[in-house]
Amino acid sequence: MHAPTKFALGLLAAAAVATASDVIQLKKDTFDDFVKTNDIVLAEFFAPWCGHCKALAPEYEEAATTLKEKNIKLAKIDCTEESELCQQHGVEGYPTLKVFRGLEVVSPYKGQRKAAAITSYMIKQSLPSVSELNKDNIEEFKKADKVVIVAYLDAADKASNETFSKVADKLRDEYPFGASSDAALAEAEGVTAPAIVLYKDFDEGKAVFTEKFDPEAIEKFAKTASTPLIGEVGPDTYAGYMSAGIPLAYIFAETPEERKELSEALKSIAEAQRGVINFATIDAKAFGAHAGNLNLKADKFPAFAIQDTTKNLKFPFDQEKEITADAIKKFVDDFVAGKVEPTIKSEPIPETQEGPVTVVVAKSYDDIVLDDTKDVLIEFYAPWCGHCKALAPKYDELATLYANSDFKDKVVIAKVDATQNDVPDEIQGFPTIKLYAAGAKDKPVEYSGPRTVEDLIKFISENGKYKASPPAEAEESVAASAESGSSTETGTVEEPAKETSHDEL
Repeated sequence: MHAPTKFALGLLAAAAVATASDVIQLKKDTFDDFVKTNDIVLAEFFAPWCGHCKALAPEYEEAATTLKEKNIKLAKIDCTEESELCQQHGVEGYPTLKVFRGLEVVSPYKGQRKAAAITSYMIKQSLPSVSELNKDNIEEFKKADKVVIVAYLDAADKASNETFSKVADKLRDEYPFGASSDAALAEAEGVTAPAIVLYKDFDEGKAVFTEKFDPEAIEKFAKTASTPLIGEVGPDTYAGYMSAGIPLAYIFAETPEERKELSEALKSIAEAQRGVINFATIDAKAFGAHAGNLNLKADKFPAFAIQDTTKNLKFPFDQEKEITADAIKKFVDDFVAGKVEPTIKSEPIPETQEGPVTVVVAKSYDDIVLDDTKDVLIEFYAPWCGHCKALAPKYDELATLYANSDFKDKVVIAKVDATQNDVPDEIQGFPTIKLYAAGAKDKPVEYSGPRTVEDLIKFISENGKYKASPPAEAEESVAASAESGSSTETGTVEEPAKETSHDEL
């Protein structure tokens, strides 16, 4: 008789467990009190319809559960219901994540949108820039993250203490920093103050810095020692490798066994080039298309290539040759010595320019875009990009206006297919539009306004050397055409750049 009731209660209990969340949903009347009563809060401002928010949700939930035991709270605010609160905190896109230390100290979240990255970032944020360590807490601190940095210092050495604190303040988003003045702890580590030990849960386990305490030297040590000898390129690591400031050597292979075998074979080369070139494997089955971005064939593995991440130059190793330690060592040594020429992917230079917009390819890029006598507006586009196709007739009209004006020899309206041509620019989405003003080619200005002819003219006039604008009557006709049917194209939402943003990673 009572079995159905017991079964129903069981279902209710299961439902309660299934819907339980460690992410706290806040509203306008609960937000301020929650932030004031917690030392540190990560708040996500989201919209239920947002695809990126949906992808983040399980990662955010997992991080909230992990961080709960450390008393670090994760919250979320539905901006479709709490528009006033979101406006108050300057939310312009979804998801927006912000770190709150009370209501007055607010900073943007700068980490990756994965559970492990969120957890790591917030643990670092919860700590002081330099934690005071002693024999009772140092072992726990060493395990606070994958990489932690500890200085062993003499309390009377003010210069070293100040230098270390300065570096810690600058890099606190990247590593937890600790310091100890206990000489016995330094002795146990085999170092003498002043010294720094970087502890890591990979490779050799730790690295030691005993040079003169200089901020730049310490930063370089931290960046080099915290990077795996041979890491792995993937969604969580790609951005870090791209911003490291040194070339990246890719080892493409289709199976974990093959990647491990190649890593062992090339380990001594990576050790010899540590701090000069980063080495990393990449799963060719999952991310093989990325080989094409490095001017490799995307169907022939294993493969090896080096990318100059600052100049976006590609140096593919001949795929007809076998990848051996000796062959790669010679290739890498020659690269470091400047003996390897980059490969440039380029369409042929057009024999004639057919339309009003000047077509640029990689081989003509410098001659046209970097011509220091002209203001050059260039669109980086992809043939498959819908927004680029919508812009095309207006961009043609813009080019025609300038070609028929007194500025025809001073202003160039150009475009380049960034999927078929290597370009030195950092392109995050299509279309990307930049102005390279005469006399300021090293400081291009990226356009982010509405994609109307009128607004593009204003942009060129305000940012170009020649303050070039077509005659008033031309502008009036442009304004009329803009009003008549281009309002739907004025948003700045961009399609992801398959060639350069590497969303597949």
